[in-house]
Amino acid sequence: MSLDYRRRFTEAQGFGLDRFQDEALDAVDADVNVLVSAPTGSGKTLIANYAIGRTLERDQRAFYTTPLKALSNQKYAELCEIYGDDRVGLLTGDTSVNRLADVVVMTTEVLRNMLLTDSDQLMRLGLVVLDEVHYLQDPFRGGVWEEVLILTPTAVRFVALSATIGNAAFVGKWFGEVRGETAVITESTRPITLHQHLAVVRRGQPHAEILELLDGERLSDDARRIDNAMKATRRFRPGPRWQGPKSTAPAAPFRAPRRSELLQALEKEDLLPVIVFIFSRSACDDAVRQCRRDGLLFTTPEQRREIEQIAEARLLDFSDDDLHALEYADFIDSLRRGLAAHHAGMVPAFREIVETCFIKNLLAVVFATETLALGVNMPARSVALEKFSKYSDAGRRFLTSGEYAQMTGRAGRRGLDDEGHAVVCFAQEVALLDVGRVAIAHPSELHSSFRPTYNFTANLINHFEVETALEVVQRSYAQFEADHRPSGSRRSLGDQMRARHHVLEELGYADGWRLNEQGQLLRSIYHECDLLIAECVTAGIFADLEPAQLAGLLSSFVFEAKRGARTNKHPQTPVKRKKNLHDRLGPERRLNLSDRLHEISVLSATVREVEERYRVPHAKEPDGKLAPVIAAWARGVTLGTVLDLADVEIGQTSPGDFVRNAKQVADLCEQLSRLSHLGEISHTALEAREAVLRSVVAGASTVHPRG
Repeated sequence: MSLDYRRRFTEAQGFGLDRFQDEALDAVDADVNVLVSAPTGSGKTLIANYAIGRTLERDQRAFYTTPLKALSNQKYAELCEIYGDDRVGLLTGDTSVNRLADVVVMTTEVLRNMLLTDSDQLMRLGLVVLDEVHYLQDPFRGGVWEEVLILTPTAVRFVALSATIGNAAFVGKWFGEVRGETAVITESTRPITLHQHLAVVRRGQPHAEILELLDGERLSDDARRIDNAMKATRRFRPGPRWQGPKSTAPAAPFRAPRRSELLQALEKEDLLPVIVFIFSRSACDDAVRQCRRDGLLFTTPEQRREIEQIAEARLLDFSDDDLHALEYADFIDSLRRGLAAHHAGMVPAFREIVETCFIKNLLAVVFATETLALGVNMPARSVALEKFSKYSDAGRRFLTSGEYAQMTGRAGRRGLDDEGHAVVCFAQEVALLDVGRVAIAHPSELHSSFRPTYNFTANLINHFEVETALEVVQRSYAQFEADHRPSGSRRSLGDQMRARHHVLEELGYADGWRLNEQGQLLRSIYHECDLLIAECVTAGIFADLEPAQLAGLLSSFVFEAKRGARTNKHPQTPVKRKKNLHDRLGPERRLNLSDRLHEISVLSATVREVEERYRVPHAKEPDGKLAPVIAAWARGVTLGTVLDLADVEIGQTSPGDFVRNAKQVADLCEQLSRLSHLGEISHTALEAREAVLRSVVAGASTVHPRG
């Protein structure tokens, strides 16, 4: 059977397979686990599709997991094209389509939750595809990948797909320990050659130039000349030793191109379409505005008509008020010119329109934050980096080789481009030698971010004896890494789990190694603030509330104020702030919200006190500033009003941020609504979810339209 299937599959591709693809298919045929580490766009998906087809031929089910809902939606559409709508399902927390299908696409968290609740969905499961497995090092969600790999029944095979990682063999060794025999397949060569360029403007020249950055593994002659010229100039530039006024200092021989200059230079060199990465949402919006102001136009009348049709079809359910609040007129005018931004501050429907237009080759440029590089499959001929440094908690720093590879991995469209192009914009403060070093550096290694959460600990107590639970935690990649370090200074994961168990005992969730009723509640809450939410339920803080008030309170576990947020000179919403915002809350509801938020803070302090005794890191503090905004939304106010109210309560808020927070509140509402033994609270939570999931918030959960 397998040889016949392999021949049919290979012939259907219409092209010869690469070496690493052939090796991976051999491993699938040998019925072992497969870990594939290969560059973005190299064809890893083909391996997953082959494994899914083989699994279906054996009359077993296959799960395809991704880290992002948007990726799940995209993958669902692709697999429906291959296997047909009736054989493919989708589960993303807020979307459930054909959940009992032979192939089900889901976010990784959905599978983890199934494994912890002994779901009947696991019957006949033969394969799990873990896409984007390098997310394992995500500080907030990475542990979910390890939980899935440890808890999935041993008979199930895994195909794990990762971007290029430097320690694939080491990760594969851990896979072998937790999953059995694992073939590690690595590919370092990109499917499309990548050319590295520099965009720069010489003093006295009216246009930007696109120069070669590298000559093989070294800096190009042009790049070295620029570095040397800048070194010589810095001796005479204003600085600590400069005595005269700044205005008399010699001008630098080179400068960074302005955004319009960059695009015009790329157009001249036939390097469009381009994704320009900018590490700030407001700067992405500013870039689009500047290019519009400069009169740039990259589209034909036919393309403009198609863009309008795509946008109108996607926004059929949006009211005129919503579109006005979202500044749709500016958005569509930019799109018609071939310009767009793409970042989390936009509502998902707008991002989907941008993605569709770009994939259909209707846009010349997308100014994007790096989240685009992490998820959406949206390749371009070129990728440009406006800056080679970004802000982090420790201040400004250079990009890592991993970040650079992830972003430039989007350059070059298979089947459309013979080569891809990475363009770094010149900056006076960055030596090109440093840029070159990062561009040719080896890929970064994959490290664990796993820690046993309260929810995971409660589920371990429920499922296993204490020795087995410790064994489960000791099998994590985090412990595997710790065991292979020269110094054993780090607390073992087992100690961390025991410490959390002590906290649960002291707060009344466990009697020894046994969960009580309160502990059973904690098992069903999947959130960074799992223990505090369970404490609030037990203390009655969520009782006797209207749905809107419950939604408001739940936002305190979701909302995080931006640290050191810089104000945006261009407000996202055109509505002027009014003294009376008609938020439909009234003084009594506001007072009730305020009182209960105070009770949540008191409970949080109690939990923190116990955690400090057992040296358990505290989860984030609840922040109730968004509560009136979410409550007002759940009571039916318009998007324009809710964004104005958010401006008053928490400072300027983008529509996308509001929608993302509202979706997370709806997810918590859904979790509480499933706990039917809570009676009135679960009914209120269900009503709250329905009240929050409307208009633009409901529009965020749609499945990607196919075709």
